[in-house]
Amino acid sequence: MRIGRVTGRVVLSRSEGGLAGGRFLIVEVQSPASLTGKTARPGDRLVVYDHLGAGEGELIAFTESREAAMPFYPEKLVPLDAYNAAILDKVVVETVQ
Repeated sequence: MRIGRVTGRVVLSRSEGGLAGGRFLIVEVQSPASLTGKTARPGDRLVVYDHLGAGEGELIAFTESREAAMPFYPEKLVPLDAYNAAILDKVVVETVQ
């Protein structure tokens, strides 16, 4: 599971029937340095399926790969690479010495 910041949404003209009720978000992947404010360098961006209603600027926890399709089990053909698992209120980053 990784952490990302929502930067926008994707608008579709046609949608997969099994994904009704959700939407697709554009998410910037956050590194530990970006979470602590030590770097302003943007991370990779990807599209994440969201059914929780995350808004622009919010931090989310998302899963990727086969884990992203598991909420739709036993459906075998769910076309997802990333799935929003949680909206985060606060993230605490501690350094281990």
